[in-house]
Amino acid sequence: MALFYLETSALVKLYIREPGTETLLRLVRREHNHRFAILTVAEVEFRSAIRRRERSGDIERDVATDLIHRFVGHLESKFVRQPFNETVLQTACALIDSYPLRAYDAVQLAGCLVLRETAGTDGPVFVCADMHLLEAANRLKVSTMNPAAEA
Repeated sequence: MALFYLETSALVKLYIREPGTETLLRLVRREHNHRFAILTVAEVEFRSAIRRRERSGDIERDVATDLIHRFVGHLESKFVRQPFNETVLQTACALIDSYPLRAYDAVQLAGCLVLRETAGTDGPVFVCADMHLLEAANRLKVSTMNPAAEA
């Protein structure tokens, strides 16, 4: 059993079929007993990603709404929720000073780093499909997984 921290680019792959979806679906099978963590702000990022696909015509409005409702239903039952707090905020600011990350990318990586400090284990595997973010995580000695690369 392992703990996986799903950055939003990976989280969306559980709900929208794209490169890496099959890899994540295999990972979430019950027989593995893995746990999955997300940062609480992922709810906003997820909704944004789904609505962006709706506005671009990739998915219909009713499908987008259904995906959002399904995700909200999973928030309490399927995910460990890492709160966005002062520690995450300060860690994200420090990451921005050291790495060329966008704001929300730094926030996501900071959430994983804070969870690693509090988890009391080897820490979560940072699951992400953004190469710049994965590079920063690797430089910080965070275990990473790019589901799109595994596809």
